[in-house]
Amino acid sequence: MSIHALYEMECRIFKKINQHFERKIWNAYFRTITNIGGAILEILLVLFLLVFARGQLRLTAVACAVSLTASHLVVQIFKKCFPRKRPYLILDGTNFPINALRDHSFPSGHTTAIFSVIIPLILFHPSLSIILLPVGFSVAISRIFLGLHYPSDVLAGMLLGSLTGYICFLKIVIPF
Repeated sequence: MSIHALYEMECRIFKKINQHFERKIWNAYFRTITNIGGAILEILLVLFLLVFARGQLRLTAVACAVSLTASHLVVQIFKKCFPRKRPYLILDGTNFPINALRDHSFPSGHTTAIFSVIIPLILFHPSLSIILLPVGFSVAISRIFLGLHYPSDVLAGMLLGSLTGYICFLKIVIPF
């Protein structure tokens, strides 16, 4: 399959998700859930855990903090190296919010952030996956729904955040 064919497939997937923008319930849900992957809420969550957690959970919070920081740095480097325009700037008929982000889209920073934090928490306590994975996937889908990212942007964010979270958990929590 050629690069062009992959891009066409990605655009079709993007449009299938983004076309539901006008549905009020979905719009309200995705506009709200997307903020969980934003810098402010992610940093506040990690700081809360760092201050109040004890024992292995505190070490997991340290892994979350290191993972969030490291993955954010990688996202910024990737955005400079791969200056991909956001889909709403390129694809006609894309629905998007007022005051949409204008920086580069690859990879999704919100998706990377949420996965960089939830993966160490899931590794610490696997039953949390019942709650945290749907939240992570909702943040990822919200970025496409809102017209801000292509599916490959969020897939890259999921992989980057998950890998960073996994490595940080192994290096920080497991040795103790």
